[in-house]
Amino acid sequence: MDPVEPTPSSAGFRPHRVVVLALDGLLPFELGIPHRIFGRPRDGRGRHLYEVITCSVRPPGPVETDADFAVHVAHGPEALATADTVIVPASYELGPVYERGELTDDLAAALALVRPGTRLASICTGVYVLAAAGYLDGRPATTHWADSERLQRLFPRVEVDPDVLFVDDGDILTSAGVAAGIDLCLHMVRRDHGAVVANDVARRTVVPPHRDGGQAQYIQRPVPDPRQASTSGARAWALGRLHEPIQLRDLAAREAMSVRTFTRRFREEAGVSPGQWLTQQRVERARHLLESTDLSVDQVARDAGFGTAQSMRQHLQAALGVTPTAYRRTFRAGGRQRAGAPATAGT
Repeated sequence: MDPVEPTPSSAGFRPHRVVVLALDGLLPFELGIPHRIFGRPRDGRGRHLYEVITCSVRPPGPVETDADFAVHVAHGPEALATADTVIVPASYELGPVYERGELTDDLAAALALVRPGTRLASICTGVYVLAAAGYLDGRPATTHWADSERLQRLFPRVEVDPDVLFVDDGDILTSAGVAAGIDLCLHMVRRDHGAVVANDVARRTVVPPHRDGGQAQYIQRPVPDPRQASTSGARAWALGRLHEPIQLRDLAAREAMSVRTFTRRFREEAGVSPGQWLTQQRVERARHLLESTDLSVDQVARDAGFGTAQSMRQHLQAALGVTPTAYRRTFRAGGRQRAGAPATAGT
């Protein structure tokens, strides 16, 4: 079958092509994540910013899942040669890839079609495919927390971080299991087209717009005891006052808790400390304002709660690797990078 060539939807415009590699034993939920997330974003003229197709390592036909049904995949491995981004979701039947860290002949042949410079990503155990192909040697990566020790033993040259939701290493991104794939794909949309576009996708998907990649995969008590007071009221209160100074004692007082009890409960429920959470929310607020308003950098810093432009600059540099001015220049409507061009790290 001939490669499926991307078709420009209008003169000079080509959507960024995401090719999802479906392997036998795949998890249907994780296979569907890229289609759901990347299938939503559109530009101001209503054009899809991404084109998502699925391929297998064989000619078109059925691919077995871990459920009681198969999926019919319409494209063979030749589609990989047309990709701007390749995503490998999880599979429970990776055979020698999972057992010995060795690619099968058909998988090796398929990956050989991927063009240099193509952005690569994996969800959960899909990371084994990238590692077996040598893409992750000397680079940071993550996977489902239950598989991280095995991944490290099998691929000692990979810098495995077992605790995070996803790792962005520029042209290669990896995520933890299941729902962390949503976080990864939203992060990629945010990196390509900014927070406004990513937040719109999240809202339509009915998921949180942003969970930081460094957030812990596993929170010791992810579901708070309903008999205990929650910290959600304090978080809602803070979100309406990000432009004001907010002290830890103010948040604790909203829930009638001691600072010590509030801090412990907050971390149990949110996975991060109150201070880290506030900084994350202020960074998101600053991103939104930089993208969607003409406010000066000084005014954005005040409205986001950073106080000064210098403080905001430091926090955006730490979180995004870019200055407020550079961020605005990249993501303002009409100045966003072309969808067909892979983003670079830190933009």
